Amino acid sequence: MASHNALLSGIDLQCYENNHAHRTEEMDVERLVVRRGQPFSVVLQCTEHIPQHQDHQLNLILHLGKNNEVVLKVSDSEQDHGKWWFSQRNAQGEVMLTLHSPADALVGLYSMTVVLLSADGQILEQTKPQTFYLLFNPWCKDDSVYLPSEELLQEYILNENGILYQGSWDDITTVPWNFGQFEKDVVDICFEVLDNSPTALKNSEMDIANRGSPVYVSRTITAMVNANDDRGVVSGRWDGEYSDGVAPTRWTGSVPILRRWSEDGGQKVRYGQCWVFTGVACTVLRCLGIPTRCITNYSSAHDTDANISVDYLFNDQLESVSEGRKDSIWNYHCWVESWMKRDDLPEGYNGWQVLDPTPQERSDGVFCCGPCPVRAVKEGEVGLKYDTPFVFSEVNADLIVWIVHPDGERIQVSQNSKVIGRNISTKSVSGDFREDITANYKYPEGSMKEREVYKKAGRQVGQKNKVPGQLELFIKHAPAVHGTDFDVIIEVYNAGREDTDAQLTVTSNAITYNSIHRAECQRKTTSLTVPAHKAHKEVLRLQYDHYGACVSEHHMIRVTALLQPTDQDNIILQETNIPLKMPVLHIKIIGKAIVSRKLTAHISFNNPLPASLQGGVFTVEGAGLTEAKEIKTHGKIEPGQAVTVKFSFKPTRAGLRKLLVDFDSDRLRDVKGEATIIVRTKM
Repeated sequence: MASHNALLSGIDLQCYENNHAHRTEEMDVERLVVRRGQPFSVVLQCTEHIPQHQDHQLNLILHLGKNNEVVLKVSDSEQDHGKWWFSQRNAQGEVMLTLHSPADALVGLYSMTVVLLSADGQILEQTKPQTFYLLFNPWCKDDSVYLPSEELLQEYILNENGILYQGSWDDITTVPWNFGQFEKDVVDICFEVLDNSPTALKNSEMDIANRGSPVYVSRTITAMVNANDDRGVVSGRWDGEYSDGVAPTRWTGSVPILRRWSEDGGQKVRYGQCWVFTGVACTVLRCLGIPTRCITNYSSAHDTDANISVDYLFNDQLESVSEGRKDSIWNYHCWVESWMKRDDLPEGYNGWQVLDPTPQERSDGVFCCGPCPVRAVKEGEVGLKYDTPFVFSEVNADLIVWIVHPDGERIQVSQNSKVIGRNISTKSVSGDFREDITANYKYPEGSMKEREVYKKAGRQVGQKNKVPGQLELFIKHAPAVHGTDFDVIIEVYNAGREDTDAQLTVTSNAITYNSIHRAECQRKTTSLTVPAHKAHKEVLRLQYDHYGACVSEHHMIRVTALLQPTDQDNIILQETNIPLKMPVLHIKIIGKAIVSRKLTAHISFNNPLPASLQGGVFTVEGAGLTEAKEIKTHGKIEPGQAVTVKFSFKPTRAGLRKLLVDFDSDRLRDVKGEATIIVRTKM
C-alpha cells in the first residue's frame, strides 16, 4: 500500500472540462457528472515519473451502489466493446487517463480509485476514492436513449423551462413549469429517489444491475413520483382539503418538491395532481439523461373496468347512479413521454413511450404506468407491455350513456366514439407554443381505420342502429370570466316535419379537472314544444352568487343537458366543461440581469371577484434565478383592488431564464404569471 515515498499524490477530475464536453456544466462544475458511452479524462498527479510498464501497471477500480454492489476492474486495454477501459498518456509528473464507458453502462454514483500494481499484481499504492455521476447519454448512437436531433435534445434534455397545458379541449390554457433539472443537488435527489424504491430497498443488487435499462429506470420513476405504495415523492389529493400541506395549484416547479422530500428523509410531499406528478417526473427523467416531454390529453378517459368504454349511468332526473368505482372522463390528464429503444418488445416499438406517474390503476400490483409505446396505442396492440390497454382507453375509449329506470332497467341512449382523446398536446421544440400530437396516438376519429383498431383492441362494439331522432341538442356559451355572471345557451333544433314535445333538464355543477363532482350550482327543467325545422333556445344564467361558493380550485363548471322527447326513445345527453377565465399577474423587472447582481421584480394584480380576498400569498421561483420564496399580503384585498409586492433576487446562472409567480388566497387560487429574463455573465 502507500508508503512514505508515494508516487501517486492525487487525481484532478477536470470537472469543468469534462462536464462542458458532456453537457452537464449547468448541473455542476465542482463535481464530475458525465454521460455513458462518451470518454472523459482525469489527470493522475504523481510525485515523480512512474516507472516503465513492465515493472508497474496502473488499474482503475470502480464501485457502484451504497454497499458496493458492483465492483469493476478497469484495465488499460480495450478487451471488448461492452466493457470499461482506459488509455493513458504520460507527461512530466502527471498521467492523463481517458476512461471509456460502454453505452449500456449502469447509471449512478461511482467511486473511482487508481491503483498502482507491481509486475506480479501486488498493490503498491492507491489513491483516495473520488466520486462521479454517470448518466444516460442521448447523444451517443449506441445508447438506448439515443435521439438523433440536436434541436430535440436541446428541448427534451437541456431545457429547464416548460409549459403544461390545462383548460378544456375547446379552451386550452397554459401553465408555466420550472423543471430545474440542473439546479443545485437535484441530480443527487434523483438518484436518491431510485435508491428508495421498494426493489432497491429489498434487493439492492438486483436494482443496481438493472440501472443500465431506461425501461427499468423510467418505470421505477413513475412508481416513485407518487407516494401510494412506497417512499415516493408526492401524495395525490383531489378533494379540495389541503390545509395540512400545499394545494396542488400552488406549485410552479419541481425543485421545491424534490428538495422538501429529500430534506424530510423521504416523507411524502403533500399535495399533487396529474400535472404536478408529470412535472416532477419530467425533471427526474431529463436529469438522468432520458429525453422526456410533458403531454396533455383532453377529455381523457379513466376506464376502471378495462372494457375500453366509459359508461355513464343516469336516472331520468339527470342524477348519476353509477355504483362503486365509476368510469370518468377527466377534462384533461397529463403524463410524460420518454424516448428509448424497446429491446424487450418486437421490432417497431422504439421511440416515444407513455409514462404516467399519476396513481390511477395498479400495474403489476403497483401504482405506476408504462413505459407503453405510443405506436402500440395507435395500432391497438394492447397485448404489449406496459399498460397499453389503460393508455388506449385514455385516448380512444367510447362514451356510452345509459338511463336507469326506477325498476332497474338500463337503456343505452347513446354511444359516441369522438368524445374521448382530443387535442393531445405538448410544447413545441420551436418555442412556447402548442404542438398537437393526436395523430401519434390514433387514426382520425370516426375513420374506418380508427374503428378497426378499436375493435382489434378488445371487443366488437355491437349497437343497435337506432333511427336518428328529429331533435338535436347544442350547448353554447360566451367566454366566462371568474367572478362575473354569464349565460349558457341550450339550443334544441327540430330537424323533423312535425312539431315535437320534449322535456329539457339542464344542470350546472362545480367539478374538478378530473370530473369529481363538488356541488350543483343550478338546475332548470322545462317542458317545451319545438316547431318543425325551428330551434328553441333556453338561457341558463350562471351567477357568481351561485357558483362562487362551490367552484373548485380548477375553476371549472360543467353544464349537462338531458333532452327527453315525449313520444320517442331517442334521449339525448350533451355536456360541456366551461373553464372560468382567470386574471393575469403582471411582472415588471427592474435592473440589468447579470449573474450575482440584484434584480427587483414588481408583481401586481387586481382582485376580479365581487368579494374580498384574505390570506393572499405569492410564490416566486425560477431555475438559475431564485429558489422558491413566499411573499404574503396583509389584510383584505377588496373587490377591484390592485395589490403590488416587490421581490429582490440575484440570478445564479446566465442564459434565457423564466421567473414564475403564483398567487393563492381563500377565494381565488392558481393565478399565474411569468417573466422571461436574459441573464448575462458578470461584466
